[in-house]
Amino acid sequence: MGERLKTMQSNESFILLDETYLPQMAELIKSAFMGEPWNDDWSDKGQLYAYISDIACCPNSLNYGLIKDGRLIALSTGSLRHWWEGTNYSIEEFCIAPDMQGSGIGSRFLSMVEEDAKKRGADGIFLQTDNDKPSYRFYLKNGFGELKAHVSFFKKI
Repeated sequence: MGERLKTMQSNESFILLDETYLPQMAELIKSAFMGEPWNDDWSDKGQLYAYISDIACCPNSLNYGLIKDGRLIALSTGSLRHWWEGTNYSIEEFCIAPDMQGSGIGSRFLSMVEEDAKKRGADGIFLQTDNDKPSYRFYLKNGFGELKAHVSFFKKI
């Protein structure tokens, strides 16, 4: 089971997620991203599990969760990556259970992630999101700055 990093209240724990949490991670990602505004199609369970394994079980992976009343309500999957400017915690997925969004849990969870990643040697956090989604404003509100010169490319083959 995941390593407990911090207990905030008797019913809430900040933990490191390991592979035993894969089913709960899959359910949280589905609930957070299959509906509005993302509309991702995660109906293929095999594809979803392969995706989570790809991002959460790689070298230097660092995966955080917030458990409340035995339920995973927040997750951050990513890894520590070394760059010439220093070490970054590169977030692949960050999500909060839809019924918990807007309550301040996301900002509180992100603060705990930042604090622990810094203890593990991270100098910064890198992530990508869509600029037309609520997450864009969430990250700006939490002190992230947009990398104006950074561009993401994709080509369907």
